[in-house]
Amino acid sequence: MRRSDREIKSFEEILDILNRCNTIRVGFSREDLAYVVPLSFGYEVKDGKILIYYHCSQIGEKNQILEKNKKVCVEADIFHGIMETANGITTLYESIIGFGKCEEVETVEERKHGLFMILNYYKKDDYPLDRCKGIEKAKVFRIILDSVTGKRNRMEDKHY
Repeated sequence: MRRSDREIKSFEEILDILNRCNTIRVGFSREDLAYVVPLSFGYEVKDGKILIYYHCSQIGEKNQILEKNKKVCVEADIFHGIMETANGITTLYESIIGFGKCEEVETVEERKHGLFMILNYYKKDDYPLDRCKGIEKAKVFRIILDSVTGKRNRMEDKHY
């Protein structure tokens, strides 16, 4: 990372940023094409790794790409604005980028768990999943992040 003064090394601070994001962007890759899509999500931490859950339709571009390449990149950010400095203009932000593998969860129980994690993230964990039609056929995916980094430029971290 070029600007090491902006690097976030604390896992707890990285989770704090993820907790305050309302959308993630996932980058999928074919040999000739990068495909990035914004997604609603939920997550949990297991064995020191972040597991991100999302759901989608039965067919689509990302599903076709995942059949051939399960490696993904996840990005989440919080934009705080821009401000003038003695050197010009700077952007105030917090962001994370993670790399990992995406897999479809297999069992109905895993799908329910993934959907619950999404609902829980958006403070709807009291929604009865059994009201969801076709939950047995729902496509739910889990991204296991092998690495994650954070970066920020906040007003309170600087003496502008």
